[in-house]
Amino acid sequence: MADIETDVLIIGTGPAGSATAALLSTYGIENMVINRYRWLANSPRAHITNQRTMEVLRDLGREVEDEAYMHATEQDLMGSNVFCESLTGEELGRIQTWGTHPLSRAEHALSSPSRMNDLPQTFMEPLLFKTACARGTQARMSCEYQSHVADGDGVTTTVLDRLTNTTFTVRSKYLVGADGGNSAVTENTGLPIEGKMGVAGSINLLFKADLTSHVAHRPSVLYWVMQPGSNVGGIGMGVVRMVRPWNEWLAIWGYDIDGERPELDDEEAKKIIRDLVGDPDLDIEMQGISYWTVNDAYATQMSKGRVFIMGDAAHRHPPSNGLGSNTSIQDAFNLAWKLAAVLKGQAGEALLDSYDAERAPIAKQIVTRANQSIGEFGPIFEALGLIGHTDPQVMQANMDKRCDSSDDAEAQRAALREAIAFKKYEFDAHGVEMNQRYRSGAVVTDGQMEPAFDLDHELHYQPTTWPGARLPHVWLFDAQGRKLSTLDLTQGGFALLTGLNGSAWAQAAETVVQEMGLALSAHVIGPRQALVDHTGDWARAREVGDAGCVLVRPDHHVAWRSEGMADNPKAELTRVLNTILSTGAAT
Repeated sequence: MADIETDVLIIGTGPAGSATAALLSTYGIENMVINRYRWLANSPRAHITNQRTMEVLRDLGREVEDEAYMHATEQDLMGSNVFCESLTGEELGRIQTWGTHPLSRAEHALSSPSRMNDLPQTFMEPLLFKTACARGTQARMSCEYQSHVADGDGVTTTVLDRLTNTTFTVRSKYLVGADGGNSAVTENTGLPIEGKMGVAGSINLLFKADLTSHVAHRPSVLYWVMQPGSNVGGIGMGVVRMVRPWNEWLAIWGYDIDGERPELDDEEAKKIIRDLVGDPDLDIEMQGISYWTVNDAYATQMSKGRVFIMGDAAHRHPPSNGLGSNTSIQDAFNLAWKLAAVLKGQAGEALLDSYDAERAPIAKQIVTRANQSIGEFGPIFEALGLIGHTDPQVMQANMDKRCDSSDDAEAQRAALREAIAFKKYEFDAHGVEMNQRYRSGAVVTDGQMEPAFDLDHELHYQPTTWPGARLPHVWLFDAQGRKLSTLDLTQGGFALLTGLNGSAWAQAAETVVQEMGLALSAHVIGPRQALVDHTGDWARAREVGDAGCVLVRPDHHVAWRSEGMADNPKAELTRVLNTILSTGAAT
């Protein structure tokens, strides 16, 4: 007999694990989370927080979203990525990023009720963790996963208490491995990983220094510093990353992954930082030195029976595009409502198969995109004349040629401008963040053709109510004229959205809710209703007639839609829900 019993055991309290725990507790599901360390993130590793992740926090409650904003660096201060020879040296170029360009800002504002920001992991993790614990999660720190045995009824996990050096067992119905890039859960479950670990080596130098005079006039999250001959491969690109404006920073420096890993002391670290800043007398307070590797690997299968993996356990990639913690939290949003539905008896276990079907392709997509973004620095190096040379003096001379008044220099300047502008695919790829569309048994298209992307699907979000896509955000208004997002309508369950001519859908939903015991709210949107579309934005976005309906899952993705009224709306809605929830009921 196990020492502890719970419905869901979560291994890891990072963004994925803590988000899963917070969501499950919000849904009323008993869960337990363990962490091998005594506390949460000890460095601000992940930081870019996109709109889709903020929508998950919003779904947890406006108080959670508001606290995130309170701790975050707001979007305007994320600014333009700067390319320079040092923070005090010559600037090579810059690109407006993270939705700060006026055109991108408008697209962001139209796409979501939530705002992109910079929220370091040292703030995100405690917010999610405390939300989980306050709502019922049982948490144990200094407890390390050892192994697990799954059977037809559940999972028995052996855990080491690192304080007493004794083991205990936990019996759960389901196990979630959110235990990072060296996931023992992934390995012990035998889930396949495709790709390569340890592609390159990097060092994080966390420090405090007042750099206001160098950066406040050109706010940015990332300052890319080109210093020929001073880094791995001789190109010499380092990064100075803002953690808190403008006195807490993270310098990122590379090392040769094929050689012996350097062990820097504080003085060596300060020398690197001062070179990057370009101030030999800079007053620096070191906060920590850590080492990590660039990975290019993803799980081709994210679940097996009663065991699921998420976050870095499933997708292992560099921080390019800022996709790490964002994708991890979105993994949790996808899985948590499904676990809750099954554990509450509202869905069959086959619903859980849709987690792998929906999220494994996303894991591959974001790992591919993040590593591709690294390669897209190549044209910048090429334009600066850094490729194919090892002599720092020659490389510097090549960089300096762009300042000449010659045809060659003009061409070089044009090539550099184009190469920097192309980095929008890393630093302003709104479509990568928002265009995820699911294909699984938890989505019913009824043969409706998927709409093509009219614009570049990596750069631009294209809203659609096609089943599998995220519900488009528009502002609606209640009887008092207060606005709320269409995404707010799914909080805590399914939502059915229809118009005045579709009131029979709403009536059918009320009956189905009683029969299936399902959390499903129906909303008739129109004049003199509880929700009004004053701007007409919903009528334009819904892609169905006024007598049609759009059924939305708890994770904001469209589950099904009908372009008009059915002959028997109750039977049609029952059919669809039984299919989505894998109840096995006759339709």
